[in-house]
Amino acid sequence: MNQQAQTILVVEDNDFVRMQIVRYLSDAGFNCVEGATSDQGLEQLSDDVNLAIVDVRMEPVDGFDFIRSMKAGGYNIPVILVTGDRNPDILEKSQQWKVATVLMKPVQKDRLVSMVNRTMSFVNRTK
Repeated sequence: MNQQAQTILVVEDNDFVRMQIVRYLSDAGFNCVEGATSDQGLEQLSDDVNLAIVDVRMEPVDGFDFIRSMKAGGYNIPVILVTGDRNPDILEKSQQWKVATVLMKPVQKDRLVSMVNRTMSFVNRTK
């Protein structure tokens, strides 16, 4: 897969976690755009974005509201959620919103890159 052509939107309100995810993805050859809030993330959305990695717990707009707004704006790109919350309701809600996967914090580099590659491969096969 040509990762250079793949752009990932990272929406995470924790600066350290967001910068870490962006560094992991950049090291793996992906282009990244980022937002510290849902609003900033929505501003970064474009037809060039192939995947979004979104924090579940953000204020004032959480990750699920971000997905709702993204879809309302006509963007139907895959989403990987990241969270430190082990509430089983998150997994149930993720299935309802057709989230590709949920990664637990702290995000591990190998697992993140593997899940991104797997999600991108699946999306590319279904086009």
